[in-house]
Amino acid sequence: MGDDLCFFTRESFIIKPPKKNPLVLRMVVLIFAMICGIYICSVCLRQIGGQSNLSSLTIQVVERPCEATDIEPSEKPFVHYPKPRTFSREECACNPVRYFAILSTQRSGSGWFETLLNSHINISSNGEIFSVKVRRSNISTIVETLDNVYNLDWLTSASKNECTAAVGLKWMLNQGLMQHHEEIVEYFKTKGVSAIFLFRRNLLRRMVSILANSYDQKAKPLNGTHKSHVHSTHEAEILAKYKPTINTTLLIPDLKQVEDLVTKSLQYFKSTRHIILYYEDIINNRTKLVDVQDFLKVPRRDLKTRQVKIHKGPLSSQVENWDDITKTLNGTHYESFLQEDYKI
Repeated sequence: MGDDLCFFTRESFIIKPPKKNPLVLRMVVLIFAMICGIYICSVCLRQIGGQSNLSSLTIQVVERPCEATDIEPSEKPFVHYPKPRTFSREECACNPVRYFAILSTQRSGSGWFETLLNSHINISSNGEIFSVKVRRSNISTIVETLDNVYNLDWLTSASKNECTAAVGLKWMLNQGLMQHHEEIVEYFKTKGVSAIFLFRRNLLRRMVSILANSYDQKAKPLNGTHKSHVHSTHEAEILAKYKPTINTTLLIPDLKQVEDLVTKSLQYFKSTRHIILYYEDIINNRTKLVDVQDFLKVPRRDLKTRQVKIHKGPLSSQVENWDDITKTLNGTHYESFLQEDYKI
């Protein structure tokens, strides 16, 4: 009886596990593994996203745009912060830069004027860039060249690099400027480029300078070297010895052609921010250079140049056929060109 009781007790507590299907177990393990994998992936993605946001935030702080708080609203379109590809502006990165272009005609004093500007520690005028024909072959090459200049990536001896506060170039009216004036005016407006017009009042003096310079290109009296500008009185005296003979038959038509060109340029670019200067006015009144510095919004400096004027004194001493010229211009509105308009 005791044995039976014990047997009964053992049978009551010993439960034989039912046989389980191996396929079901495998499915359970697989599902569990998938859930764990999805969870791990979601955690990793959140970490990567957090790092990306942190990285973006850091870049935004470093690349914070420069702001000019002391500039009038009307002036802001003309204030720029270039980011050159060829060098770093370093501590001057947030110093504002203004864009300009000297628009002129040959032998109007633009080379002399540009040396004065470049004597300023903060002004870079990069010369007659579009004298090279390929650069003005079409509007695309013109824009590409201008973009390089105004981005401070046009490196010349005039470049001030990181310290530049005003950057520009010298551009003759016959170097694609008038041909593509509509596109260039739009570029000036979009990019905030200011125009500095520089002309000569006395177009007869300009003609004498052109003829003398053309002679020098062929004769090269300065030791076989052609020089459009000189830095010594001796060299200037040698070049001034040549006295051209002016064709009086074409004199008035030639003067009118240049006069019309200047008038058209002023008409085409009148909607741009600009200042109009005349060579004679700068010669007679150096405060005009202060006006230019104010126009470019740079600190006022005493501007200097090493260039020496070639043709001095009255025009009557600079040409061979003065009497014929006088007869041709007397009684016309060009008669004033015969008078001495400034003294050196």
